[in-house]
Amino acid sequence: MAFYDPFVERLSSFKRLSPAELKKLAGARLSDLVLQEIARSRKRVAELEKRFPSAAPKELAQHLIDGKKALAGMAGGVSGVFGLISVPADLVFMSWLQIILLVDLGTLYKVNLKSERARGDLLDLFGYANGLGPLQRSSPKVLGGLAAKLLAKGGLPTLGRAMPLVAAPISAYLNNQHIQSVGDQAVRFYEGFDKAHAKARSREKKAG
Repeated sequence: MAFYDPFVERLSSFKRLSPAELKKLAGARLSDLVLQEIARSRKRVAELEKRFPSAAPKELAQHLIDGKKALAGMAGGVSGVFGLISVPADLVFMSWLQIILLVDLGTLYKVNLKSERARGDLLDLFGYANGLGPLQRSSPKVLGGLAAKLLAKGGLPTLGRAMPLVAAPISAYLNNQHIQSVGDQAVRFYEGFDKAHAKARSREKKAG
């Protein structure tokens, strides 16, 4: 198995910023995005566990968050250069990046994301983290619709796009901070999930 290379992941992710790829992403169904990412996420988590064999899940989670923060910061720097016209593209990319992070964290905490309920929980996490509330009942079905809802709601910071060139570092910083916030909320949720399952396993052993 090839060793996981964060730089290769960055290059792969930035291909998503091309107009053709962004158009594909915008039309992708949210549930399909989660399902399609599970195998890659398992590989990322497995490689991370090999690199840090004694690390607790919370520490591994921060490594995953840091990787996505690097991508978010770079994307913010690029999109900030183009000013307000780039907001929809940036929102599509950032929405995708957040969903991928949530898949990684769910995978780390051994959540069965092939389950419809678990995918619904993941999308609700996204909604709460972005000020949209639960998405299972009111969410757009595709990523582009979700990005448009975020734009209307102001769920992601847009200050940096108002001042091209000068504001690129601000845009990068805001994206970076937002990814950390989303990751922190997901870790709190999945930590509770993990503890609940540990208790259930303990009860099963005692009963057996």
